[in-house]
Amino acid sequence: MIAIVDYGVGNLFSLSASLKALGIDAVVTGDRKKIAAADKIILPGVGAFGDAKRNLDERDLTGFIKDQASNGKPLLGICLGMQLLSDVGYEYGVHEGLGLIPGEVRPLTEAVKGLKVPAMGWNALKIVSECPILKYTSDGEYVYYVHSFYVPKGEYTAAYSEYGTDVSGVTRNGNVYGAQFHPEKSGATGLKILKAFEEL
Repeated sequence: MIAIVDYGVGNLFSLSASLKALGIDAVVTGDRKKIAAADKIILPGVGAFGDAKRNLDERDLTGFIKDQASNGKPLLGICLGMQLLSDVGYEYGVHEGLGLIPGEVRPLTEAVKGLKVPAMGWNALKIVSECPILKYTSDGEYVYYVHSFYVPKGEYTAAYSEYGTDVSGVTRNGNVYGAQFHPEKSGATGLKILKAFEEL
């Protein structure tokens, strides 16, 4: 069972539909007991970093999710959910993240010249380290991005895409994973990534 965390800022329908298409048992919930009972957690997210973090705090989910991950439960953050796993985000101010995957979330406009922001569309993944959720994914496969902020390529980057700079596409720190793109909108490649996560 996968718990998709509902905290008011997620693209929940298409994600749950993708898991259902794979035959994966999943529940959309903000209930801590149901999240605790799940084998794995997905933290989705669309919108602004500060608002999303505030929603997690107000629902008393921030420390709870960190504890679940610290106890070894696989956690996957998607899009804004991946960014929230970082130490800090700089969207409309400075906001503390969950600190589960070390790094910063920077504005694309700092690094990208002559390209549209938000970055929107398909881009190739370049795999740089072995990662369990990429076990069915080959170097160069395309995934679908929509984002104005990004985690620069670094020590915890498992795969990246080029968009005027090196954008972390998949990050990993132990049992905690992030996907900047939307697996649920990335066709067969995205489904393979969700399948691999379910098999952890």
